[in-house]
Amino acid sequence: MELPEGLVWLRRSPDGQAWLATLPDRLAECAERWSLRLGQPFGYAFASLALPAEMPDGMAAVLKLQYPDTESRHEADALARWDGDGAIRLLAHDPQRRALLLERCQPGSPLRELPADRALDVLTGLLPRLWRPAGTPFTPLAKEAAGWIDRMPRNWERAGRPYERRLLDAALALLAGLASSQGEQVLVNQDLHAGNVLSAEREPWLVIDPKPLTGEREFSVVPMVRGRELGHSPAAVRHRLDRLSAELGLDRERVRGWTIGHTLAWSLDDDAVSAHHVEVVRWLLDEQ
Repeated sequence: MELPEGLVWLRRSPDGQAWLATLPDRLAECAERWSLRLGQPFGYAFASLALPAEMPDGMAAVLKLQYPDTESRHEADALARWDGDGAIRLLAHDPQRRALLLERCQPGSPLRELPADRALDVLTGLLPRLWRPAGTPFTPLAKEAAGWIDRMPRNWERAGRPYERRLLDAALALLAGLASSQGEQVLVNQDLHAGNVLSAEREPWLVIDPKPLTGEREFSVVPMVRGRELGHSPAAVRHRLDRLSAELGLDRERVRGWTIGHTLAWSLDDDAVSAHHVEVVRWLLDEQ
């Protein structure tokens, strides 16, 4: 089996190497448990191995083996809570192996292939269906934000202060204020970007790969506001911020604040800096 390019980064750490070493056995065990015929891995993968699978009745599915990060720990719980309403169906789950058997989206083209405003039309239709009441076992957004606040200064120093201190100070202040003053808590997805919504037959579009939390609705549009898949410029970012806030009835300033805080928190991966994330933070902080 050839490793998808998006997972090559795992070879750079002992934990990643150990996880990769277990994959052949886990694939064989899952294929036997669920009587699957497996194809070659999908290329678009960065935190899990996903393969097309055929079930004994001929149904097309996807077998997903998750890298054991904390952000995707409750993916199966979120998919079970949505039960196919706007998101792919969870067909089976093996928690011990971090293995998910999932509905396959066909034809499976990503939302980012649509013109930007048509993609936003899809999102404004999907998101209200995903805002389910949520509590246990999902991590509260306030707890997650406290972790970002704790780690961001250390990560910034370790990476050699890769962006201005004013960005860090602003993000920390916004996160602290927003986390303690949230509205109604619902199931939100901190990775709902235009590559994680696919065309399907059962519904026109379905959400995949959630990284779920429980938090206020304003947080849920952050990945779409910052995502460069639908255009990367000050005007494009502000257009998405304006449209999603207005059409979903969200507080624009809270969406803006969450986007600044979360985007800067996710701008550092080890010592690698996402210049695109930092640009979004500057644009939103400096908007007139």
